[in-house]
This record gives sequence, structure tokens and C-alpha cells, in this order.
Amino acid sequence: MQSVCQRVGTCSSCLKRQLNGFLGLVKWQRRPVPACVKTIYSETGKWEKSYGLETRKRVENWWLPRIKEQFCRISETDKSRPKFYVLSMFPYPSGKLHMGHVRVYTISDAVARFQKMRGMQVINPMGWDAFGLPAENAAVEHGLHPASWTQSNIQHMREQFDALGLSFTWEREITTCLPEYYRWTQYLFLKLFEAGVVYQKEALVNWDPVDQTVLANEQVDDNGCSWRSGAKVEQKYLKQWFIKTTAYAKAMFDALSDLPEWYGIKEMQANWIGDCIGCSLDFLLKVNGKVTGEKLAAYTYTPEAIYGASHLYILPTHRLLHGNSSLKEVFQKEFIPGKDALTSVTAVNLLTDQEIPVVISAKNNFENFLDTKIGIPSTSAEDAAVAKNLGISFTEVIETMPNGLEKVINSAEITGMTRQEALKAITQQAKNKRIGGDLTSDKLRDWLISRQRYWGTPIPIIHCQTCGTVPVPYEDLPVVLPNVTTFTGKGASPLETAPEWVNCSCPRCKAAARREVDTMDTFVDSAWYYLRYTDPHNTDRPFNSDLADYWMPVDLYIGGKEHAVMHLFYARFFSHFCHDLKMTKHKEPFHKLLVQGLIKNQTFRLTTTGQCLKREEVDLTGTEPVHLKTGENLQVAWEKMSKSKHNGIDPEDVVKEYGIDTLRLYILFAAPPEQDILWDAKTDAMPGVQRWQTRIWMLVTKLIEARSSGTMPNPELLNKKEKAEARRIWEQKNLVISEVTEYFTKDHLFNAAISRLMSLTNILHQASRPLILHSTEFEDALASLCIMVAPMAPHIASEMWKGLAHMQNKLCTHHHWDVDVLHQSWPKVDPEYLQPSDVVEMSVLINNKACGKVFVPQQAARNFEEVHELVLQSELGVKHLQGRTIKKAFLSPRTALINFLVQE
Repeated sequence: MQSVCQRVGTCSSCLKRQLNGFLGLVKWQRRPVPACVKTIYSETGKWEKSYGLETRKRVENWWLPRIKEQFCRISETDKSRPKFYVLSMFPYPSGKLHMGHVRVYTISDAVARFQKMRGMQVINPMGWDAFGLPAENAAVEHGLHPASWTQSNIQHMREQFDALGLSFTWEREITTCLPEYYRWTQYLFLKLFEAGVVYQKEALVNWDPVDQTVLANEQVDDNGCSWRSGAKVEQKYLKQWFIKTTAYAKAMFDALSDLPEWYGIKEMQANWIGDCIGCSLDFLLKVNGKVTGEKLAAYTYTPEAIYGASHLYILPTHRLLHGNSSLKEVFQKEFIPGKDALTSVTAVNLLTDQEIPVVISAKNNFENFLDTKIGIPSTSAEDAAVAKNLGISFTEVIETMPNGLEKVINSAEITGMTRQEALKAITQQAKNKRIGGDLTSDKLRDWLISRQRYWGTPIPIIHCQTCGTVPVPYEDLPVVLPNVTTFTGKGASPLETAPEWVNCSCPRCKAAARREVDTMDTFVDSAWYYLRYTDPHNTDRPFNSDLADYWMPVDLYIGGKEHAVMHLFYARFFSHFCHDLKMTKHKEPFHKLLVQGLIKNQTFRLTTTGQCLKREEVDLTGTEPVHLKTGENLQVAWEKMSKSKHNGIDPEDVVKEYGIDTLRLYILFAAPPEQDILWDAKTDAMPGVQRWQTRIWMLVTKLIEARSSGTMPNPELLNKKEKAEARRIWEQKNLVISEVTEYFTKDHLFNAAISRLMSLTNILHQASRPLILHSTEFEDALASLCIMVAPMAPHIASEMWKGLAHMQNKLCTHHHWDVDVLHQSWPKVDPEYLQPSDVVEMSVLINNKACGKVFVPQQAARNFEEVHELVLQSELGVKHLQGRTIKKAFLSPRTALINFLVQE
């Protein structure tokens, strides 16, 4: 159906003014610090004894803008300092943050603050994946221009980010729908085009009849429905743009082995790519000896045997039988259903110049996603049977030597080579001539990037009747979207309705020509954004190589598991490509990957219709939930939060009720990052982190009161028992510092880190009053506890630190009391704690049950015989082992444990 979109205004300048004008308003500006009621220590110098609801509100109101000011202050990149680049996947500006957003960005925020405290130069950038169908759908449904809808959503989400205390490096903000960003997306497209890695061909595509656009195969679910609209997908032939990702398949597969553990994601990437053992080669098709102009790429598992090719094999579903090919009629006429059909079409191998017949296969499917194969009888019994059955002659090209080695024969210049040598030679020749040769699998397909929509990056190509497909010159970039103002969502691309934009002159011959009216898949925009963050304001190139080389690779990349295949694959592809262009030093874009789980909430469905009910429509008073209106039993399940399922939770409501720090701590404590969180604020996690904050605050209150009591602190006044207690606090402090640091750097187990900090809190609560007053160890442990809490709960930590900093009669001099907690150095384990002690505490197990500990000399702790004897001679050994038959004993020096298996 013909679209009724209308073009209004000038094609490029109007939209650019509109976009830039708006985003000028959205750019973050330093907000004035709000005036608060003066009742917290930071303002009055009077410490609030307890951390109740009102105190929490005042603390967060006071510290929220100040913390943001501190983190977002603009600074030049100092390449002499160690760096840490933490990146959370940027959001689509839907207009409202959900709990999934809160989880991923809380993690990146905590990591960024932690690394900054460790002395790293940190960037934690944020931007907007701003092109896409929802904006265009909003234009259709509500009459809003996609730019206006997107801009309004960005503004609202920025405010939500601020309200959650999330401090990003806003100076590096990028928005993919702005010309200053997509100019460089178009630049990279042209580089791909020059390299022969972009091409156009007719393809059977997935057509979404609702959104009226083409979907990539990966965007179609298992039920054959669109992942966006949910519509049943149809098949349709269209001329489409592809990026030849298969050209990088082998390099990307091999590079996975150099990456650290990605918790199953590397395996997903490897499985997606497949075993890269074969390659495609290009053929030119002829009919009755006449060249047709049709080119065809065909796959072979054994490129080294290419001189033994007998036929080209295509499926009955191939585009040549169903699309707009000039050979369609010939193939359809000669097609014999259920049988291998030898056709009058021949294929000339552009590498070997051999001409072989095209056969339409009797099969409906080849291996995985192949639809065209090269038949080589020397390496395939099935191919040999087809050739013999159809009377096609062929040459044997593989010979097995007496020693078992296979060599290539009857194969021109590669004759005499081993199969491996011939494989290398053939694939390299094909690559040099740009006619295939890239090792890939039979699973991986090239990336279809065409979209027949308006709100996307314009493809910088001009179609000329004389010159053919002509790239837009670099100096003419960006090709800016025209200002189309009326949208129906039906028919062809809205860009077709902007004649002044579509009709142009050919850059080569200056004759009348037409712009490409397809736009790019939004996955292209997000495939290189991590590089733009390293140099976001560059107007001369996508990014400065020196800056990219300093910041890359991303040290920690955080995002959802749903992006672990497609987005990650495309991003890795672009990084490999930029490396080949000498734009970057690093091939792989991401070092560590943290894939966080979902946040799920309960859904209540009517068993009769499957309709989801709102919580207020459900009666939860009985043993089983029922429909309030009808009493009907309901299906209850834990599912990903969604507006349509009525199980979403608004982060703003949670903040209002519990506070920013409590929400942050709950998100980090409820489960390890990679596991799903089942949202229930009444479980132990939410009250648990609330109580914990109150308990830490009480410790600060205890110390401030003790030091303000009028008695001067003096560690010499502690008795022997109290000094031993102080020593235990010192040991626990060092142990917790060591463990929490490892949790933050190694596995990102924030729940375990919080658990250890809770245990340190408990130990400090057991301290006697003399210890609180006179012990340096207590003061230092509490200060270290505040510092370690700060990345996760920055507001309460900042206020507690302020109280400690202005406390009288401090004993610790190594902390920087004159600066805020987020500017403190992360605590280090004391050197004395790291030195091996003279004795080791050896755990003793009898029949796998712990029965006590025995001290053994350090030098004997790894020697089985000595430990065995020392335990038997000890008081514990005499009591539990004397007179018993020891069948076997096992020593674990690493865990300082010995286990005796005795006869009962």
C-alpha cells in the first residue's frame, strides 16, 4: 500500500536544528544544590543518633547533587595513569527506566566508584541507542515526530538516572540518532564498502507485516513471530544490503580463546559462529554459453579439492527459482520435484575458470543454513553418486600416499601440495581476488542490515543508471535524514516520499540519480559505540586512534544475556574490522563480560483466557491467589517485569519508600549478578539491608559519643584481654578488605562482598566500650568499613564519613579525613597481615567431621608425616585418636586441613 507520508521543510538542516536544539537542552548541567532543612551533621555539626526515615531522606537529599558533582567533573585524559573502562550497555530511550535498567547501571556505578578509589582513571559513559521502530510507531499512533518522541524520552530518562544517584561520565554522552554520531556510522559503512565487505543482493527476507520492515533471522522467535511486534513473519524477496560478517568468522572464532572466562557466553559465541572449515567461492552463471550477469557464491567444505568440482548444487527454495532473477524461468522449467535436476545453466568458477553444470537438488535442505554447495566427488561420496547418476564427468584430485599422507593431484599450480598447504593456497588466492576464500562455517550467514523504515541511519549510497551503485563521497557525509512529518506505518519507506532528498546527482557522472531509501539496522549503530566513547567530540574522524588505544579494550562490559549473541558478535566484528584498518591496536573490544540476570516479578493469569491481571484484581488473602471478581483460580509464575504483564515495579516508587541506597544495596545483595532476582520487598534482602545501614550508623554514633565523652583515648590503657580483642578486629578487618577487594575485581560477587561487610559490622558491634574509646583498631576498621560501603551506598557512607572526620581525638592518621569518602583510597591489607606467621592453625577432621584445630609450625605445615605426628601428639589427638585404628589420612596444605578416616 502506498504510504501517505509527506515531506515538509528542507531535507537536512531542519531536522539537524530540531535534534541539536533539543539535545542542547538535555545536555547535563550542574544543578544548584538544593536547600535542605538543617538537621544532619553535614550542615549543623550535630550528629543524628539513629538512622530513621527522616534522616535517610535528608542525607540522600543533601548528598545526591554533591556526589554527582564530584564524579561528573570534567577532566582531561592522562595517559600516564592506569585506566579502567567500565561500560554498561546503553539503553533504548523508551521514556521510562525499569528495574532491569536499575540493576545493570547500579552494578556499573558501584564498579566505577570502586576503581576510582583504587586510583584508576575511570570512564563510565552513557548514551542512547536512539534509532529504532518504537519511535516511528509512536509517530504513527500519536502523531509525534520520531525525533520529538526520542528527545522527550531522553530528557525524562536523564532525570530518572539523576534521581537514582547514578553518576555517569556524562561529558562523553552520545546519541546515535544525531548526525554528529551517525556521520561516522556512515563513514564506517563506506570503509566496509571499499573493502568489499558490504554488498547488495536479492534475498528471501523476514517481513514483519505489522511494522512493515525486514527483520534479521535473529529477530524472529521460535514461533516464527517478530521479536518486536509479535506478528507472524512472512517471507518475501527484496534486494537487501548485507555486511559480510562471514569474512571474519575464523578470526573471531579463534580470538575467543584469548579472552577470559565469560561464564558460558564464549561457548554461545563459538556455537553461533560454528566450525570454520570451509569457504564460499564466487561463480558466474551462463545459459547456452552466454554470460547472464548473475553471480553466485557457493560453499565447499574442501576448498583444496576445488579443481575436482563436478557441479553446483542449489536447493529448490533458492532465490534463483523464486526471486526476480533473469534465470528464474529456465530453472523453474527444468526443475523436477523430488529428483536431482541437471539444468542447462552452467557456472564458471572465477578462481579456476572451470565451467560446471548447475543442479537443482532433490533435497529440501542442506546442512544448517546452506542453500548453494559445490559438488566435489573426490571428497564426498554423496557428490560422487549425484555426478554419476546424472552422467557428469569429474576428475579425481586427492591421492593417498603409502604413508597415509593425502596430496592434491590434477589441480594446476597446487598439484603436489598436501591438503593443508593447498587449502591455504586456494583460500588466499580467492581472498586476493575478492571472490571468496574466507574460512567460515555452514551455520553463519552474512548480516542483513537493510530496514525499510525512516528512523535509522541513512545508507550512504547513490544509485545511478550509468555508474551503478556509487558510494557517497566522504566529504558529503553525513547524509542527513529529511524532515518527514506525516507517518502511517504502511507501504514503502517514508523516505520515498521526500523527492527533493531522494533525487540527487551522481557523484561520478553528475547525471540524475537516486539515493538509497533503506536505513540501517540499529545493531549497526551499537556495533561501534564503545569506540566513540573514547573520543566522543571528534569532528574529523570516528575517534582518535591514540585515545582508543589508551582506553580500549573495555575492562568490564555489563549487560543482559539477551544480547550475548547478536550484539556481542556484531560489536566484535566491527572491532576486528577497525583493527584491520589500523584504526585500533586491539582486536577484541571487551575484556571481561558481566552478564546480569533478569529481575522477575509474579504474574497472575486467568487459566481460561491467559489474560494477565493487575495485582489489585487479585485476592491474595487465601492459600491460593484467585480473581477478585470471579473467584477463578489463577496461574502464578515468576516472569520478567513487563508493562503488558502488569508485574512491573516503578523504581521511583521504591526509592520513595526505601531510599536510593537501600534499593542499590538490595539490587546488589539479593543475588549474584548473573542470577535472576525474584522481586519481593518483603523477603529478608530488603529489610536486611535496611537493618544493616542502621547498624553501621549505630557504630559511628557509638564511636562519636565515646570520643566526645571527655575521656582522652589511650591505647595503653587497654588490658591484655582487650588488646587481644583489638588484634582480632585488626585481623578481621584485613581479611574482609582482602575478600571484598577480590569480590569486586574477580567475580563481581557484590552479594558476597556485602555479606562480608555485614560480618565485620557484627564483629564491631561486639566490641566493649573501652575498646571503642581507646582502640586504634576499632576506629580504623570502622573507617575502612565506611570506605568499602561507599561504592555501593554512597549517600549514607558520605554522611557517616563526615561524622567520623569531624570526630574529636582521632587515633588514625593515615586516612585523608579532610576529603569526602568517595575520594578516599580503597583500603589495603596491612603488610604485617600478609607476612606468614610462625605457626599455622590446622583444622582436624575425623571421618569428614570437624573436631578442632591444632597449631603446627609453618615449616612443617606442608609435610604430611610431620603434621600427622604433631596432631597425634597434641591434646586433641590424644583425646580423639588415641587407641583408634586410622585407616587413612589426607592433608590439604592449601586449606590447612587434615582429615583422618578411622574405623568406627
